[in-house]
Amino acid sequence: MAKKPLQRAAKSYKDLEFLNSPDARSLRIMSEFLHPLSQFRRKGIRDTVVFFGSARLPSPVDARKALTKAERSARRAPSKKQLQTLAAARVDLEMSRYYEEAVQLARLMTDWSKRLFQLNRFVVCSGGGPGIMEAANRGAQLAKGRSVGLNISLPFEQNPNRYISPDLNFEFHYFFMRKFWFVYLAKAFVMFPGGFGTFDELMEVLTLLQTKKIKKPVVVVLYGREFWNSVIHFEEFVKRRLVSPEDLDLFEYADTPEEAYRILTKRLKALYPKETEEQTNT
Repeated sequence: MAKKPLQRAAKSYKDLEFLNSPDARSLRIMSEFLHPLSQFRRKGIRDTVVFFGSARLPSPVDARKALTKAERSARRAPSKKQLQTLAAARVDLEMSRYYEEAVQLARLMTDWSKRLFQLNRFVVCSGGGPGIMEAANRGAQLAKGRSVGLNISLPFEQNPNRYISPDLNFEFHYFFMRKFWFVYLAKAFVMFPGGFGTFDELMEVLTLLQTKKIKKPVVVVLYGREFWNSVIHFEEFVKRRLVSPEDLDLFEYADTPEEAYRILTKRLKALYPKETEEQTNT
């Protein structure tokens, strides 16, 4: 009796069980390098202005709604839990101004980018999630510009915000590959108030600049002088001889969207005169 011919095995690059196995981890890492690289080249994205900041900061509209709800609940049943919720809602409303100011700054930067002779320069880029990330992409959309979202898969799902340009929306598994793409295209970083993730990103950028691992000139703006000086005593690093005084020149402070815009555009024009040449009306 004739034996049935053996079925063809699945090609390795189509075998999902293999691709999701520990043996193929290096392939997955390379995919998170090559896929964004391909997309950025095809879409003509050459450099970015990266916005970092908390995913937890609400918009002023959402913060006011939450505060109104908390006030009503506290009046009806002033329990300890309700009073804590009310206090948290008041803090969120106070901090929500950073969301609105991130929207304004991203809009200003996108308007400026669209006036340049060279297309797709200094495109707004965020971590793709809510909070300050959403605000950055939102501001770019309001300016009718494109923006990048570099999202990350987390146990508590972080969905991409709806303001990212759909063809520039990326999802990463590996934090270090996501960080690579934050830095690789960036010509400027704006650090809004944030938690552990924002601090991690700030310190990594400053370390790469301090150690000259980032060789290109970049601009770093810490947005919100009062916040940053209250949570990090940079001068103490110098006082205790843990960093050099000149290391504090790696960044500047800004307290308004207009001030941050002036710093970013002035520095970028000085560092990249050819790339920042603006169109003139004739």
